[in-house]
Amino acid sequence: FTMYGTFIPLQKSDVLSHLEKMFNADFTDRRNFISELVQRRISPALWNPAPSFRVVFKKHTLTLDDLSTLAHQNWLNDQVINMYGELIMEAAQHKVHFLNSFFHRQLMTKGYNGVKRWTKQVDLFSKSLLLVPVHLEVHWCLVTTDVVRKKICLFDSQRNALHKVNILKYLTAEAREKQRASFVNGWTNVPQQTNENDCGVFVLEYSRCLALAQPLCFSQRNIPKIRKRIYKELCECKLREEAQQ
Repeated sequence: FTMYGTFIPLQKSDVLSHLEKMFNADFTDRRNFISELVQRRISPALWNPAPSFRVVFKKHTLTLDDLSTLAHQNWLNDQVINMYGELIMEAAQHKVHFLNSFFHRQLMTKGYNGVKRWTKQVDLFSKSLLLVPVHLEVHWCLVTTDVVRKKICLFDSQRNALHKVNILKYLTAEAREKQRASFVNGWTNVPQQTNENDCGVFVLEYSRCLALAQPLCFSQRNIPKIRKRIYKELCECKLREEAQQ
């Protein structure tokens, strides 16, 4: 059972779900058997990551090293951020657009002309929500744009990025470039922040909840479980419907 590269220890629920799908049967009355199977599977002799484990989804490829950034309190890397963003867009039926984590860096260093071609195949103003992950040296935050309401919000778990992030200039330039006059003016910036840690995980969970119109009802205590859930979702190339808690 190497679906997750053996990085995350198997739980009873994982084995139960796998067996039920495989045999199309109810295994809830065989929990002792499942417990024994789990214990054997996670014994030290078998606890070696699959060396060539890869997850491929569209243009994204994740190695076990990439996925291991979800362990403990590690910082998430760009590969994890961007593939999870792709899963969010898929789950939201492409009504939401998640801009690549390199977008903001390019925008800040080269201006609008440096990112103008990034949306050659995408009409941002036909979307309901834009999600822009922003990496500021050692910190992740999220800028969101409610296209219908013309509202820009900042979700920053450490409350220190407001003066460093400005998406408004980009959106007005994009509107002029695409000749969408109704989107040139009328935008507002509304910062929304909490004060938690694990900023990369918070950015992905903010994005997931907002894209799927779910309440932001998670906190620091939920982060370990959220990390494991994100890991499994990436391996399965699909968002799960289960709640965050």
